[in-house]
Amino acid sequence: MAGELSYSTYLRIDDLLNLQIPQSAVIGDEEHDELLFIVIHQVYELWFKQVLHELDHVVDLLDVDQGIRAGHSLKRVLAILKVLVAQMDVLETMTPLEFMSFRERLESGSGFQSVQFRELEFSLGAKNAKVLDQTGLSESERGRLSGRLDSPSLWTVVCRFMRRRGHAVPDEALVSTTDGHPRESPALQESLISAYRTDPELMGLLERLVDLDEGLQEWRYRHVKMVERTIGGRPGTGGSTGAEYLRSTLGQSVFPDLWAIRSRF
Repeated sequence: MAGELSYSTYLRIDDLLNLQIPQSAVIGDEEHDELLFIVIHQVYELWFKQVLHELDHVVDLLDVDQGIRAGHSLKRVLAILKVLVAQMDVLETMTPLEFMSFRERLESGSGFQSVQFRELEFSLGAKNAKVLDQTGLSESERGRLSGRLDSPSLWTVVCRFMRRRGHAVPDEALVSTTDGHPRESPALQESLISAYRTDPELMGLLERLVDLDEGLQEWRYRHVKMVERTIGGRPGTGGSTGAEYLRSTLGQSVFPDLWAIRSRF
């Protein structure tokens, strides 16, 4: 029957496979490895989309006190992060010579400009208002970032969830900073320690957040090493300092209070 859905039409395979257009091919001098570069980064963006979808669902679940279901969705995010890390293995099959054969075709394009990754950072609580001043953002992209900046972060929602469960959560923990660096709250840490000792369900959720934070840091580390091995100390294509900038992001926790209490049990 005409119009009946098939695997190809449901997933829009033809549209999908037409989205990989190497710039070297456009000018008639196609480089073999540029296709891999495009595929890897498009797949990253698809996974970022799914992670944001899951984190928004976690927020919705916590808002109605569905902590166990929220933990399940976080488990899915953790599995996706493992895939993101594993993709580095594929990208690292590209030698510096192979990458340099088409790097100039990227012009000012860079993963540094990934709006979805900035949305991910904002949604977790690492909100940096200065990102909205970045040049080259479309009206739609700026609107998405602005929405994430103004919305409660996952950590804020978790703190509200804690308070509704009877834990003493200070007001300061319910306000996100917007300079990109979530700050520790000693008063909140006392409540977190109490929650670990008296609220097993909440402890399980908090441990999933530690897993999430660790997974994100693992991805950052692999990203740094991939860049170092591919371009060394060269500047990034998007105006960043390349590996130097990426190294500066290592060790930055999005949930610092959960790490600060580890030595106090």
